Formats: sequence, structure tokens, C-alpha cells
Amino acid sequence: MPTATIAEDDDGIRLDRWFQRHTKDISFNIVSRWSKTGAVRLDGAKAGPGDRIQAGQVLVWPEELPVAPMSRPVEKVREPLSDEEIAFMRGLVLHKDAHAIVINKPPGLATQGGTKQTTSVDALLDALQYEAPSRPRLVHRLDKDTSGVLLLARTARAAAFFSKEFAGRDARKTYWALTVGVPKIAAGTIDAAIAKQPGTGGEKMHVDPDNGQKAKTRYRVIDRAAGRAAWVEFQPLTGRTHQIRVHAAAIGHPLVGDGKYGGKDAFLTGGISRKMHLHSRRLVIGLPDGGTLDIRADLPPHMSESFGLLGFDLSLGEVEMVEPPPPPLKKRRLSSATSGNRRGERRARGGDKPKR
Repeated sequence: MPTATIAEDDDGIRLDRWFQRHTKDISFNIVSRWSKTGAVRLDGAKAGPGDRIQAGQVLVWPEELPVAPMSRPVEKVREPLSDEEIAFMRGLVLHKDAHAIVINKPPGLATQGGTKQTTSVDALLDALQYEAPSRPRLVHRLDKDTSGVLLLARTARAAAFFSKEFAGRDARKTYWALTVGVPKIAAGTIDAAIAKQPGTGGEKMHVDPDNGQKAKTRYRVIDRAAGRAAWVEFQPLTGRTHQIRVHAAAIGHPLVGDGKYGGKDAFLTGGISRKMHLHSRRLVIGLPDGGTLDIRADLPPHMSESFGLLGFDLSLGEVEMVEPPPPPLKKRRLSSATSGNRRGERRARGGDKPKR
């Protein structure tokens, strides 16, 4: 029977993904059929297609296929990147180590390609392969018009680890934005479920308390320009599509330049750019081998210019957003409704009648 020892670069991936990488004709369905009969094993134990594998494990599978092999799709050959494209991507790099590359994505560059996208971060990732055996992998995304910190995993093991960090909400993401007007409450949490807006083809979201997915965003106002605009820091506690943009509009203060959710009122006069003012400022995330990656990205030119025009002092943004402490563990005073006293009465000492 064929055997293989799981390599370090495959640590943490699903078993069916291992077969996709290293064999030609063994599909998910084949692995699933084998697992039902115990024919595929990891370190002698039965294994299923969705099991996560670990480096050093010994994998055994049958010689004969249980069904006719499925033809694998032919991968599209990527065109070599130009020297200009390579230089552009490498100029965005903020951090590089054995597990991750972090770039400061400029506004206007899509994270992934689509029918209307001629280029994207994903299409240019060959420029960031460096000495690694494979190109880096996307593990999260930013909207096309959102700038800032974007993390790329350099190995399959790192990609699996970072994906769990994002899915488990262990990663802390901080965004800076410019809003139209100033929120009346200077700091708080927006808790409003979000769903796809009907009739938009899934390209626009809206607040939907009945059918939406849970969405929470913490925010604080860092500075303000009279009542005209505010520099607001956002920390999404969930990861819904367009979450910050929808929540900002929901409290009556859309992001400057976000016509999709703010309409014509999302644009300011006086030399303020019409581009969207949303920037992924900081990411704090654990690393596969321990430790923490804490990385910041400078503002893009249009936001830096807008902040300057409005007189914002960037040093104010370095003050941490702190989770409010829990209330002290004191015995709560009985309310008038439960104590039997009328409001304004005091209990007298020694059992005397209440003083009035």
C-alpha cells in the first residue's frame, strides 16, 4: 500500500487537501469512500477527508481506486510579472518572516480578481514569493477601496493557523476612518445584524435585525472638526461584509467618500478627497510558533491630506482603545421598589421609623 510522511508545509491542512496536492486522481469522494471502510489511515488510525493532519504522521491508503478517477481541472498558467509589478508589490511590504508577509494595500487595488478586475493582490503574489517554495496565500481580505494592513501566509501551515485566528476572533483589527458629522456618543459598540440587501445581487448589505447575521463593532471618536467630520477608530468584533461601512451609516454618520452607503451626503467640500476614507491601521495576531505580530500601516495620501486639512493631530491615534472595566463587585443597593421604601426615605438606625 502507498505510504507518505506528512511534511511540515502540510501541517494543519485537511486530509483531502493533502491528496489534492500530492496525487493526481484521488478526489474528496474517493477519500470519503475509503474512510467508511477504514482503508485510509493516519498513524494506524482511521481517517476521514475532513481530518486535520499533522507533520510527522504516516499516511497509508489503498493501491486501487474504489471508483473511476476524476479528471482534475487544468490550472491556468499565470503570466510572468513585469519588473515594474514586482517592484510595486515589494514596495508595499511592511513585514516579512518565516510565516507571514504583511503589506500596506493601497486603495483602488482589489484583494482578489473578478469579472471587472484587471489586476489584484492575488494576481501579483508571485512577486512576494522570495525564497519560499510557493507563493504566499491570502487569509483575509480588504475591500477594493479600503487601504492598509493585509496579512499573507507564506506556508500552508501558517495559512491554516491564521485562518483559525481570524475565524475565532483572536485577531484584533483596528481601522481609522473619517465620518460625515460627529457621533453624539463618543465611544460605544454598534450591535446590528447585517444581511445582503435584496435586489442588489449581493453587492450591498444592510441592517436586518430579523434575518441578518450577528455583527458588532466597537468605536471611539479620536478627534473632530467642529460638527463637520470626525476621525473615528473602529474595531470590528465580527467579520461581516462591509461591516464598518454599514454600521457607520446605520448610526447616521457614513464614511466620507462611501457613496454606496452614504449617497451624495457622503462627500465633503473644501478640498476633501472623494475617495473612501477607511484604512486598516493595525493588526495584532498570534504567530504559529508562539509570540504575537503587531503591525501598523501609514495612512494613504488622500486620507493623510484630508486629516491635515481638518487639523487632526496623528499622535492622538496612538492612544489605545481600552475595553471598559467590569463594574466593581459591590453589593447593589436595593431599589425603592424592592426595599419597600418610598423614594427619598432613609432607613433609621435601631429600628426607628424612617425619617422624613
